Amino acid sequence: MSDELVNVTTKRVEKYIDITTRARDKATPLAEEKSEDGKRLATLLKMADDYTFDAKHFLKIGDHVRAFGAINYAHAWIDAGVKLGLLDGHGDDVLFTLP
Repeated sequence: MSDELVNVTTKRVEKYIDITTRARDKATPLAEEKSEDGKRLATLLKMADDYTFDAKHFLKIGDHVRAFGAINYAHAWIDAGVKLGLLDGHGDDVLFTLP
């Protein structure tokens, strides 16, 4: 294992915010809104949106570590929706871990 540290810079966090925003925009719902799966999907997407909001807040106040953690959580919620078949990732294996 390398002793090299990876710096969590503003640029790095902004890159991951961009990736997560593109994933959120690209993924489309597969579940009917009022179905049980649709309600679960709404929860997943709210979590993703809340974590994205948090990431931007932490970035604004200069807390890069928490911003980086929050944006990765946000992306994980979106990715989980694709993996579970609640969201369509449109075959994009860069933005999503496809089923």
